[in-house]
Amino acid sequence: MFNWFRRNKENKENQTPAPVVENKSSETKTEETTTPIADQASLEWAKTAFANIQKQKQQLQETDTEEKASESDSETITEKIEPSTTETETVSTEDVVKEDSIEQNVPAWLQKSDRLEVLKETAIEEEQELDEDFLWSAQVLANQGRLPEDVSEDEFIWLKKLRQGLGKTRRNLINQLKSVVGQGPLNQEAVMEIEAMLLSADVGIEATDYIITTLQNKLKEEALPPEEAIAYLKEILQSVLDEPLKKLTKTEFDPEEGKLNIWLLTGVNGVGKTTTIGKLAHLAQTSGYKCVIAAADTFRAAAVEQVKVWGERTNTPVIANQGQNTDPAAVVFDGITASIAREANLLLVDTAGRLQNKKNLMEELSKIRRIIDKKAINAHVESLLVLDATLGQNGLRQAQVFSEAAQLTGVVLTKLDGTAKGGVALAVCQQLNLPIRFIGAGEGIEDLRPFSSYEFVEALLSA
Repeated sequence: MFNWFRRNKENKENQTPAPVVENKSSETKTEETTTPIADQASLEWAKTAFANIQKQKQQLQETDTEEKASESDSETITEKIEPSTTETETVSTEDVVKEDSIEQNVPAWLQKSDRLEVLKETAIEEEQELDEDFLWSAQVLANQGRLPEDVSEDEFIWLKKLRQGLGKTRRNLINQLKSVVGQGPLNQEAVMEIEAMLLSADVGIEATDYIITTLQNKLKEEALPPEEAIAYLKEILQSVLDEPLKKLTKTEFDPEEGKLNIWLLTGVNGVGKTTTIGKLAHLAQTSGYKCVIAAADTFRAAAVEQVKVWGERTNTPVIANQGQNTDPAAVVFDGITASIAREANLLLVDTAGRLQNKKNLMEELSKIRRIIDKKAINAHVESLLVLDATLGQNGLRQAQVFSEAAQLTGVVLTKLDGTAKGGVALAVCQQLNLPIRFIGAGEGIEDLRPFSSYEFVEALLSA
């Protein structure tokens, strides 16, 4: 079972980092006519990973075929044991004779083969699969020290979705950056143009000021050629995204072992909070964690029903109170009790998102925290703010108001599926000083994954 929460952590602990693929200045001249992965070693890495993925898929297919065969054999044995009429036996014997005579008259190369059908279903041409997105994903994984035999198909699918989700922002940034840095070493006028690009990408004033100041300080030391300028800009963006992690003793974000983990999902109404809870439940289940959902948003109409639908889709128990306007803290209490009884690893709590009366909201969240402190003394608690990326700076201002009512520890950035401007992630880290823990790049149940600053920046600025 592939554990999405621990994939980067296990990689750091157990693997030796592979050499980073860099585009040297001498190779840049011919890079326009080559694939995104420039050198042969990286291309071989991609081919090896592709071959291993195909092997895994074939093994799964063979396992499924064997299971179906064993089921059919057991059914056949059952049918033989059951009594049958003489007429039925006669008909079946005649059918067998006819089939045998037909097969004897048909050449062997025209006879049916189950194995051939399986190969047809699983066969995929390498040229079709090793497209630009696959090669880019391979480069990103290789540069993180991943081994080609240890990567999964899900990782390639996710990176492709992330790159496509940020495609609109990337194309605008890359095209403008090329026109600026392609004219030679960066000067002050070029820096001002880059500043305008960042602001148009929803990066925000504070984050843009930091990026431009850092870039200008570098330019005072040395003139940067185009390829080095973009590489250095990537480093700056990644440092902005990783800055909130510096205040934490543990940078990885996964359910802690040996204790109950309680994640409070907060955020204004309409940002996709309930949907995010369903996706998190699915992510936890497929990563090997037992999960329970507490439907504590008892004031919004149909909120509990929506959570129950997601519980059915993800096969996750949902703890709810059927009454209207019931106490959310009581639902959380029951959720903790159920999680302990089921020996669950993770309890996801849906909370109210109204901002019309901030005082009541603060009192409600404070009461929930008191219940958690009393009922689950040793539990590890996280308060995650769900933020709709399509709202840009408007959503960020709502988040700033909401953060005053909750003890936030992280952000879930959703709806980065092409309609949003990806630069809002930088504004989140810079203005809220909160780490991004999860990122969503689509509406599907598989389209929410743990956040990686390296993967995000590469998807944002790689041509």
